[in-house]
Amino acid sequence: MPSRKSVCIAGAGSIGCFVGGMLRAGGHSVSMLARPRMIEDVRTNGLKVTSFEGIEHRLTSAEIKLSDDPAIFAGADIILVTVKSGDTAEIADRIAQHASPGAVVVSLQNGVGNVPVLRDKLAGWSVLAGMVPFNVLTLEPGHFHRATSGDILIDKDAADTASQLSQPELKFRAVENMTGIQWGKLLINLNNALNALSGLPLRDQFSRRSWRALFADQMSEALTALKAEGIAPVSSTPLPPGATPYILKLPDFAFQIIARSMVQIDPKARSSMWEDLQRNRRTEIDHLQGLIVELGKRHGLRTPLSEKIIALIRKAEQAGKGSPGLTVDQIRG
Repeated sequence: MPSRKSVCIAGAGSIGCFVGGMLRAGGHSVSMLARPRMIEDVRTNGLKVTSFEGIEHRLTSAEIKLSDDPAIFAGADIILVTVKSGDTAEIADRIAQHASPGAVVVSLQNGVGNVPVLRDKLAGWSVLAGMVPFNVLTLEPGHFHRATSGDILIDKDAADTASQLSQPELKFRAVENMTGIQWGKLLINLNNALNALSGLPLRDQFSRRSWRALFADQMSEALTALKAEGIAPVSSTPLPPGATPYILKLPDFAFQIIARSMVQIDPKARSSMWEDLQRNRRTEIDHLQGLIVELGKRHGLRTPLSEKIIALIRKAEQAGKGSPGLTVDQIRG
């Protein structure tokens, strides 16, 4: 049994609160840098973490230290960064000001550009890339529910940070080539925007061939841009990235047989971008489809689907009314 660590969550949103709650339930000392609203929610309701497999832990506010003061980083052995990509530079500055240089910093963020930012600003720290494959929903204040399956992947390091964090109900696995894995995850995360625009639960969306075909076309557009850039994405599932668009376009019955063997999805699961629209928060569209458009421009490639999806997400953000509930035809235009 690895020794228990002092873990600080840098950005207590849905992912941060779920991971932090699970680590505390597993015996680690956990603190969280959080916004005042989240602090009040947990102080009032405690912290409840659940999962589609039937896991449930209820923690009192006394069991997890929460603060909006970055001095909370002091003394942490491991800092898990879960802020949105646009806040990475700011959180890196706060870590540099308050954390011990001996702390291990792990990015558990979407996108592929966060680790270079962290490493640039935290030259004296061990900074590891990570990837969270599962989806977490905020069901009510203080209640965070894991709605899809998968193990957290992080860079292999000499300290074996993955083993230090891993526990039966929340597994961390050390891997090599995290850069390729992050690009593979980015391809999957392109569906975040489609799910947000549809308003459908993920399981319902993936049960419909028309939605899968739209996702497949979006992924094919992205794969062309990545190939031009010389990027080789690595899948975290048994399917290679290049084969995924073809699998997505299979008839419903055939796709469902393959999908059941790879991932489990709670009927309530929706993407984090859907939740961002519902809660009137800015999305990470610039770090997903926006990156594909950027690569396309660099190589003279057209990326019409990515551009259309960005425009629709921007329109939904500005409207501030949650998911617009669009159809496939409306997105394709």
